Amino acid sequence: MANTANKPNDSVKEDYDLIVIGSGCAGLTCAIQARELGLKPVILEKMETFGGNSMRASSGMNASETIVQLKHGIVEDWHDFYEETYKGGGKLNDPELLEYFASHGALAIDWLAAHGIVLDDLTITGGMSRMRTHRPKSLAPIGAFLVNNLMKRVKELEIPVVCGVKAERLLTDEKGAVCGVKTARRNVYAKAVVLATGGFSASKDLIAKYRPDLKSYRTTNHAGATGDGIKLAEEVGAEVMQMDLVQVHPTVQQDTDHAYLIGEAVRGEGAVLVDGNGKRFVNELSTRRIVSDAITALKEKSAYLVFDSQVKKRVKAVDFYQKQGLVVEAKTLEDLAKKVNVKENDLKQTLEKWNQAVEKKQDSEFGRKTGMERKLNQAPYYAIHIAPAIHYTMGGLHIDKQTHVLDKSGNVISGLFACGEVCGGLHGNNRIGGNSISETIIFGRQVGMRAAAESKNK
Repeated sequence: MANTANKPNDSVKEDYDLIVIGSGCAGLTCAIQARELGLKPVILEKMETFGGNSMRASSGMNASETIVQLKHGIVEDWHDFYEETYKGGGKLNDPELLEYFASHGALAIDWLAAHGIVLDDLTITGGMSRMRTHRPKSLAPIGAFLVNNLMKRVKELEIPVVCGVKAERLLTDEKGAVCGVKTARRNVYAKAVVLATGGFSASKDLIAKYRPDLKSYRTTNHAGATGDGIKLAEEVGAEVMQMDLVQVHPTVQQDTDHAYLIGEAVRGEGAVLVDGNGKRFVNELSTRRIVSDAITALKEKSAYLVFDSQVKKRVKAVDFYQKQGLVVEAKTLEDLAKKVNVKENDLKQTLEKWNQAVEKKQDSEFGRKTGMERKLNQAPYYAIHIAPAIHYTMGGLHIDKQTHVLDKSGNVISGLFACGEVCGGLHGNNRIGGNSISETIIFGRQVGMRAAAESKNK
């Protein structure tokens, strides 16, 4: 589907039931759920195209206790998903948010399927012990797949999506309740406002304020990820939390003008990381923080993802990476080593050891236990040069599990909701790959349901 929506010169009415700021997966899901429950929402997007950072997501959507898992022979308890996410987040996750998240993933997968958006293939990401990362059978990158299909439903429901309109300020009534948004053109009023504006990885001022040690890092985010929702909410008294918890993604190709995130599914399907000599140096599917720190500790402060044609077939995003000129291809390992300037013998020995580990299902070097379904022995071979970059901001607005935005005293700011990366607390100090898309659908639905239920009392 073409990335088009209404332009700002199209009429924006003065009154709606619900204003959703942001058009990524969280905002689209929220608007759909609210509309199906009887509300009339509008989606305002400051960028000229819809989709936000969601369009860049590539790996999948984590969920537990799903029908899809059962079809793949995977039986588990959602509490295991909770515990692994809790551990992966340094046990700094908000327990109530995390419990709602982990226990509602299967419902979110079912909700998507009920809308004709089927995620029936599985892979795995770092920090997870089981295959929980759901993706389409076509193996298409999850972000664009979801955004484009959600937009189809948005159009069917005739929900207006207006691009090029920035929310300049939240409007409040005499009681302090949020009742609308000020834009450059007019004030727009509603029973409630939803902030689905994403994080602040592309905000030089907020990164410098909360993580000055990262101010020179590049980011995988689109230019609009500047923390606007956080700033809007703070102006009406909202509390922020864990703002210094910024995730650096370990595998980002940065040799071009644009930084390209290389999705975790590449490692989840079997790729290994090698240093400047061609040797492995880390469990590739440890948490992002651990893998990023290991790469930064290398002399080169960068590494190579190495994989074969089997992995490439399992990760369709590699086709996109190739089109962008990010992938080195060779018919033999010797040729690959020459092209990326690592030692031939070391690279050959590395893959020999790895293939033995896969065969024995035991990685004696680094203790990797997942992403070991297939050997790396089918030519051609591939390599992608990567280094860490700012990817995700775990901190943000303080919300409760019903997605109300809270003030500094822990009280609900009436009329104001938030979902997605603009919120803090769910992920702790490290987001698990595949959990961000889950968050957008799970809490996007929750906002739509809460807004619809509470609007009946207004």
